[in-house]
Amino acid sequence: MAGLFITFEGIDGSGKSTQMRMLASALRLRGLEVVATREPGGTPFGKRLRAAILDLHEQVDPLAELLLFAADRAQHVRTLLRPAIDSNHIVLSDRYADATRAYQGAGRGFSKELIAEVIELATAGLKPDLTLIFDLSVAECVARARRRMHDGHKGDRLDSEDAAFHTRVRNAYLEIARQEPDRVRIIDASGSIDETHTRTMDVVMRFIKSRES
Repeated sequence: MAGLFITFEGIDGSGKSTQMRMLASALRLRGLEVVATREPGGTPFGKRLRAAILDLHEQVDPLAELLLFAADRAQHVRTLLRPAIDSNHIVLSDRYADATRAYQGAGRGFSKELIAEVIELATAGLKPDLTLIFDLSVAECVARARRRMHDGHKGDRLDSEDAAFHTRVRNAYLEIARQEPDRVRIIDASGSIDETHTRTMDVVMRFIKSRES
């Protein structure tokens, strides 16, 4: 089977990162070759950018934020994503270009035209074969984030944004799903971790089987 590129999206607290880790493990147990990565921070260069971009104590201008995410993605695409896909791996990425549309576009208010130009430049046209958007109400995401903070999780600048910001981001994700139903699937993330994993596995395994036929 040729390489596949699957991305995981959703507002902070939706559980997408946990679900990606669980899916990666499940696919490897089935004998599939999987590369799991994330944005920002999927490369050594990206890890350094991530520390600067998401630092709670760092005041980052919105345009600088947009361009730093693009720099991380350009490095990610050229040094990890494209080579792994071309070598027939299943590549799972925790966030990709749709996050820029949702967070910097809808969240920060940059124009769709600028966002599209920046994404095209950074990705060199690389698009996901499948995107999973883990959908959950903003109120529940905020509650989950608070529980994580109570358990010692270190938040970041995006976690600290207000409910109006996260509502714009969530609505943007839902609009992306509406516009691109062939690529994007919405996963109801309101249940338990295991329930969400079952939904995720069902969608992904059906997609993989469709590509094998």
